[in-house]
Amino acid sequence: MGTQHEKSVADPMTHHPVESKHRLKHRRVHLVGAGGSGMSGLAMMLHAQGAPVTGSDQSDGPGLAPLHGAGIPIAIGPSNGGLPEDRDLLIHSAAVQADHPELLEAQRRGTEILSYAEALGRAQAERTGISIAGTHGKSTTTALLSHVLVETGLDPSVIVGAHCPQLGGGWRVGAERVPEGPFQDRPGLMVCEACEFNRSFHHHRPVLGLINNIEEDHLDVYAGIEEIIESFRQFASLLPTEEDGGYLLIAHDGAHRREVVSGLECAIETFGYTPEADWQLTLEEDVVHLQGPEGTPPIRWTAPMPGSHNASNAAAAAIIAHRAGADWSSIIEAIEGFAGLDRRMQRLGRRLLPDGGAVEVLDDYGHHPSEIDVTLRAIRGTWDPKRLICVFQPHQHSRTRFLLDQFATSFTLADIVIVPHIHFVRDSEAERNRVSAGDLVDRLRARGTTAMHMHPFEAIVEQLEVICRDGDLVVVMGAGSVWEIGRAFIEAGQS
Repeated sequence: MGTQHEKSVADPMTHHPVESKHRLKHRRVHLVGAGGSGMSGLAMMLHAQGAPVTGSDQSDGPGLAPLHGAGIPIAIGPSNGGLPEDRDLLIHSAAVQADHPELLEAQRRGTEILSYAEALGRAQAERTGISIAGTHGKSTTTALLSHVLVETGLDPSVIVGAHCPQLGGGWRVGAERVPEGPFQDRPGLMVCEACEFNRSFHHHRPVLGLINNIEEDHLDVYAGIEEIIESFRQFASLLPTEEDGGYLLIAHDGAHRREVVSGLECAIETFGYTPEADWQLTLEEDVVHLQGPEGTPPIRWTAPMPGSHNASNAAAAAIIAHRAGADWSSIIEAIEGFAGLDRRMQRLGRRLLPDGGAVEVLDDYGHHPSEIDVTLRAIRGTWDPKRLICVFQPHQHSRTRFLLDQFATSFTLADIVIVPHIHFVRDSEAERNRVSAGDLVDRLRARGTTAMHMHPFEAIVEQLEVICRDGDLVVVMGAGSVWEIGRAFIEAGQS
């Protein structure tokens, strides 16, 4: 039986067999930009499945550490087109430009080339895909769902764009076949983040899908919210029919569900805090209550992560896990045992002050106005600091410019905001010159928020040394390298 299953696996969307020789694990793969978010996880997954893997990256970094540890050959530094001779597939990250020497060499040889998004879709087509989409909460929900599926015995493969200690990192290889539940004996489950940037999630091949929320973002790619909604609608249309197991869970509010679900043939359910949702949740202190459709028993658990947004993420993960075949008692136990993931309200420690006082230091990935607002609210409600000091590094100049007014209103719960230079990524030099960190500081001050622009990171650490008092809480926020500030502030107190 196992040998027969190995010969071909049905693409869940087309039901056409994927021949064994075309499966990713049977290719000789080279990854360009191997240390990128998701790319390193894909590299490790292919390596664990037995595929010969090599890679390259402009610079060494934390994302490459697992690859080095696994003995995967990685070339570091500028490339001269040094693509290994025996490679028959090149996969590149979204950050790699079309004129990269290794891509040009692959084109010259006639080697197949896939973007990361295309490769992820190919991997999902070989399994029973679960895609987690939304403007916010993708990594947290993906990691939590994956943890639940592991703990409940459904043994998924996983690609998540953040480090989750309980998953062993940002990836895992699971069972070849689903061991039990409604998808029993189908190709094994594969849980992936579905990112809307550059419409990359249109390459996914999910059977189960989640849309957590939809807001304006990536406005360097989309002309406005209407295009974003349409892109999510196209993502949802990838789900197979209800008869073939297709299922979409979508937020009742905040996800433009009427426009998104129009014309879909998959099963559809909604979730949220409103009583009209198919799955209604309430949060009482740190206890989450979830009431499902008629016949579903009342469900409750103690929230492993603070905040109403994380309660919603956990509820979505629980509903998807149940749809995949996990029982409620096991789901609840797994959720309550979730230890979180890096850079999501991650507590770095306490920084002792010279006068004997202490400051709590947190690290968070939030880089969109809505994320910032809900995170600061959760921090206030959980830690109740005397003062909340936020070091926020804007990520991408175009995002900062397009959402400048929204950013200015998202820090109302912070007592002090320190803003370093904007993290420069993907934008043109012209865009770089159209907005600065000083523009955000000016908007914050105009709204009565104490704010300052400082650079470099070392100067910010020195400033924190001066202004922090006993009982303060410092949170460093952003998708760039701002995490270095929080760790440096902690380490300075240990010397």
